[in-house]
Formats: sequence, C-alpha cells, structure tokens
Amino acid sequence: MSGHSALYLGDVMHARFRPRRHKLHYRVFSLLLDLDELATFSATSRLFGYNRRAVLSFWDKDHGDGETGGLRAWVEARLVEAGCFEAGMSLRVLCYPRILGYVFNPLTVYFCYAPDGTLRAILYEVCNTFGERHTYVIAVSGDEPGPIRHGCPKELYVSPFLPMACFYRFHIEPPGEAILVRIDESDADGPLLVASFAGTRQPMTDRSLLGALLRYPLMTLKVTAGIHWEALRLWWKGVPIHRHQAADRPVASTIVTTRFEDATAHEPR
Repeated sequence: MSGHSALYLGDVMHARFRPRRHKLHYRVFSLLLDLDELATFSATSRLFGYNRRAVLSFWDKDHGDGETGGLRAWVEARLVEAGCFEAGMSLRVLCYPRILGYVFNPLTVYFCYAPDGTLRAILYEVCNTFGERHTYVIAVSGDEPGPIRHGCPKELYVSPFLPMACFYRFHIEPPGEAILVRIDESDADGPLLVASFAGTRQPMTDRSLLGALLRYPLMTLKVTAGIHWEALRLWWKGVPIHRHQAADRPVASTIVTTRFEDATAHEPR
C-alpha cells in the first residue's frame, strides 16, 4: 500500500533508576496508520482488517472514546479544543495492532498534520490495565528545531510501581525512515524511569505484515505477559507498591498548554 501508513520494526526499552535499578528490552513492531487509508487497505488486504476481524486489525473501539467509526471525529474535536485544527488534516496513529483479536496498547501516539504537511499536534493516549485511558493533547510549535519535546503532569494511574505525583517529558523524532518515542518520567526526587520505542520503517504491505508476524508471533500477548513478568521482578526486588487510584472517568483527555522549557515549574514538589 502506498501512502503514509507504514510498519516499524524496532525495540522497546524501559530503564528504572530508583529505588532499585531495573531494565527491560523487547523486540516489537508497531503500525503507523493513516486514518484516511485504513478502509482502502482493509478492503484489499488478506491479513489486515479495519473494524473487522482479521489476523491483524485496528478497531476504533480500542482508542479515543471507543465509538466505532468515530475516531477521526474524536481526534478532530480534541484538536479544536487545543486550537490547532485545520480542515483536511492527516491523522496518523502509531500503535500495536490486534493480533488474532488481542491487543493492549500502553501508549498510542497520534501525529496530526496540516494539509501542507506541517506537524501541528501530537496526542499521547495512555492506557492502563484497569480499562482506563487518558490522552494528553499537545500542540507542536512551528519553530521547534530538531526533535519535538513536550512535557506534562501525569494524570492517569499506570503502574503499581510508580507514584501518581510524576511528570512526563516526551522526546519525539516523528515518523520518517526511522522513529523514536521516548518518555522520561520524574517525581519529586528527580528522574525515575525512561521508556522508549525506536524503529525503522518498512512499507505497509501484506508481505511486510506477514514477515513481522513470523518474526514476532503473538506479540501483543507477549506485551501483556511481559508487563506481568516485569511486575513480578519489581515486586521481588522490593519496589514499593502504589495502590490503584481510579480515574474520575474511564476515558478522558487534557489539553496541555505548558511549554517544555517552562515545564520545570510544573514538576512535582
């Protein structure tokens, strides 16, 4: 399939600094899906389905407000709230696909482009294992040189081994021949955790999808299994547990207006 959609083969890395050092590394693949291309590719692909069952699939119900067929409208509404919407924008979603009907996406990233190709905003959709998700909507300044840097306070409970009073710093190298999504999480005592995905681009075709499936079979099940395995290791190391703090709403979003260079004033104290 020609267009903006692509497959990225790469690595997920997490490194914790306190109170016990801990590191993990997994090989994975992610899909970058242009919402305007999904229906066409789904109609011609033997492996990929959009809002339908397939070996690999993408469902609107897994994202946004969960309304089938309403993901574009939901993203556009967030962009209107953030003051960076333009008619005819290209919306591209970086995520894991469902594999044989199963997926868990700890982080989904939406790259929102103006018709002239300028990146106008990024949405960071964070999900936890309690069925809650929170999206941080952050505009991209047109004068930002190099990698994109964003920051915002943490609003959603994610892990029993991380406190709520934390701050995220995002470092993004937008999708091209390569991609990098890095999150540095800090608390009142300083840097706590860094997590990243780095990948290289392949075309979005049945052949490339089949190759990814053969290299990483049942990957999405392994993601969830890995989360629980790493949690067991952290527990064994004696890392303190923070009880689940239920979200006010299972699906929520925040329009972030803090500039990255001003973010230190908003870090937890």
